Amino acid sequence: MQEFTNNTIDLGTLPKYEETALTTPDSKYWQIIVINLLIFLFFIGAGLAVITFIDEEMRTNWFIFLGAFLVFAAFLFLVFRTSFKRRGFALREKDVLYKSGIIAETTTIVPLNRIQHVALNEGFLSRMFKLGTLHIYTAGGSSGEIRIAGVPIEQAKALKEALVQRLVVNSALED
Repeated sequence: MQEFTNNTIDLGTLPKYEETALTTPDSKYWQIIVINLLIFLFFIGAGLAVITFIDEEMRTNWFIFLGAFLVFAAFLFLVFRTSFKRRGFALREKDVLYKSGIIAETTTIVPLNRIQHVALNEGFLSRMFKLGTLHIYTAGGSSGEIRIAGVPIEQAKALKEALVQRLVVNSALED
């Protein structure tokens, strides 16, 4: 009979995921974000304009609403730009790492043997800019899902293929 051991692991010897070089989204993805923000702000601005011209009291204070709208728009652009710059991913030997967040930074590390499905999506704007979004689904449900947007389409296809091949290998080893 084998003797049971449960030794303490020296945390200093573990690899540091923080030192992993991350691949950032393609710079063209920022253009997609800007286009989406402009569309969103257009609809908000149009709604505010309609409300301002319908309500006589609001019409007299239109400059306050315009100023608030411009501050809101600038804030959105700042938040999205900062968020864009802080995103990154890496495909490592045994896992996929994804990092994002501005105030609360989130790092998700998914072991390759937990991946169940990989999907590649191309939206209308993404196709125009030759970018894709890689969705990696795990057995853990939505908490382990990774969505990597702004990947050049050829690189996204290669990543998907590499992950699917590892899924096939892992599945063959389990059988």
